[in-house]
Amino acid sequence: MNQSLETVRIGLVSVSDRASSGVYQDKGIPALKDWLGRAVQNPIEWHERLIPDEEAQISTALIELADAAKCDLVLTTGGTGPALRDVTPEATLAVAHKVMPGFGEQMRQISLAFVPTAILSRQVAVVRGSSLIINLPGQPKSIAETLQGLPQATPPVHGIFAAVPYCVDLIGGAYIETDEAVCKAFRPKSAIRPPPA
Repeated sequence: MNQSLETVRIGLVSVSDRASSGVYQDKGIPALKDWLGRAVQNPIEWHERLIPDEEAQISTALIELADAAKCDLVLTTGGTGPALRDVTPEATLAVAHKVMPGFGEQMRQISLAFVPTAILSRQVAVVRGSSLIINLPGQPKSIAETLQGLPQATPPVHGIFAAVPYCVDLIGGAYIETDEAVCKAFRPKSAIRPPPA
């Protein structure tokens, strides 16, 4: 972590009926914090929510994180399949100002390298104000694969996080620096800032 970089506000939303009611321990938020803590060099201000699969509650949490907490990035985990209780994409689209379909397309592409059921995933990404909101898978292993990609594959498969910092730049959020050993952020040369003195 580099204290000379600006603080990034990140919202983490784990959507699970059972975890939110204490039936089992949530694994989504710890997996997100572990990966992001290694990938992002900026100091991070975390805003966490553990909520049930209720569309109105999910939308309310996303609005709070984007509008009140002013999160640069909001990541959700869980609730993106075809089951009746899976409503995270609907709740996310309901609060969107812009839809960013490329993220969902790439997440499914990555997951298809592992399981044919990846096509059942309905993850979406949207912009609300100056917040980028992305639905991620529910399993910790899938979360890391989706964010990081498959750099050792032939040909390599890009993870979605490589595009996140530049997207956050474009919508007016914090300038996110990454540890290239974990994930190399891509920006056009004209968008790269010199390191802080």
